[in-house]
Amino acid sequence: MPDHEFYMRRALALARRAEGDTSPNPMVGCVILDEAGRIVGEGWHRKAGTPHAEVNALADMKEKQAAGHTAYVSLEPCSHWGRTGPCCEALIQAGIKRVVAAMEDPNPKVAGNGFRRLREAGVEVISGVCEQEARRLNEHFLLWVTQKRPFISLKFAETLDGKLATSARDSHFVTGKEAHVYSHYLRKTHDGILAGIGTVLDDDPELTTRLVAGKNPVRIILDTQARIPLAAKVLQGDTKTLLVTGVHADAEKCRKLQQHKNVEIVSLPGADGKIDIKSLIDALYARGLTSVLVEGGSAVLGSFLDAGFADRVYAFIAPKLVGGKTALPAIGGQGIPVLARCASVNEPELITLGKDWLITGRVSFGMENHLCLQG
Repeated sequence: MPDHEFYMRRALALARRAEGDTSPNPMVGCVILDEAGRIVGEGWHRKAGTPHAEVNALADMKEKQAAGHTAYVSLEPCSHWGRTGPCCEALIQAGIKRVVAAMEDPNPKVAGNGFRRLREAGVEVISGVCEQEARRLNEHFLLWVTQKRPFISLKFAETLDGKLATSARDSHFVTGKEAHVYSHYLRKTHDGILAGIGTVLDDDPELTTRLVAGKNPVRIILDTQARIPLAAKVLQGDTKTLLVTGVHADAEKCRKLQQHKNVEIVSLPGADGKIDIKSLIDALYARGLTSVLVEGGSAVLGSFLDAGFADRVYAFIAPKLVGGKTALPAIGGQGIPVLARCASVNEPELITLGKDWLITGRVSFGMENHLCLQG
């Protein structure tokens, strides 16, 4: 009897090779065994619009002049025509006798139809193997396709005593090189990266993935009054920038900003000089963004938490102490007044990066959250 979890974890590892490259599609890996239980084909979905994992694995099997019996797939094989054909039909035509999947695809275009078609063709179907790992792998896609909004990750670097910047607003080099490189990797894995005008005016960042290989995310800048300098780095280059302004931003300044070839101005409602976060989320979804990495600063991070839009947190922590009651906290905003109602960070993971640490976990809101950090 094959070790289902062993081969499924291999399929998941193959899928992760394309992290940051498949959006808006999910990451999918496939491993094919012959009747004797030997691996005869492997493949993964490399990029949206290219052949899916199952098709690549079948091509690998054909090249090896082998016959497949069992296919391990990290997500239900698709059953519809898109830019590529249905993978369930490819598996059936190749003579696959058993399909072991990690989970059902919640995409309404699939949603069990792939499994149904396989069973109709006499293929044995087993589902739910390593499902939790599969959900973690494709958490961006799963939320985007079921809740019709982008997955929101909050990312910040703070000192051990929870400070984003000193009382003099110095926030440079809080963490070291390893953490800095990893933060660029996180940018690659998201469709968009978001910061406020304060960050742009203080640091003039590029908000690119220059420290790692991979695509640059769409840059999203919250700038209610259109104060951004025309020469700001986030307005330059070939990477798209969404400049989100208030409805009363200076029209002449916006006209000049719009002359940058890759800049789109999005005017949204708000109050008290702030953009309405729900309207922003809707605008980003309408533009096809499946995930957004919110890098701050403190007020911007706080606005997302206050609005209840946070799905994962990435907290980089440096073993440093700053002190000072006027030093900036990592997350500002109004905050949650009652501890029993604070947001929970579930399934926390700890990663060591040089001298620093990264704590990440899924964020949940609600009265049932009695602890701010749950294991």
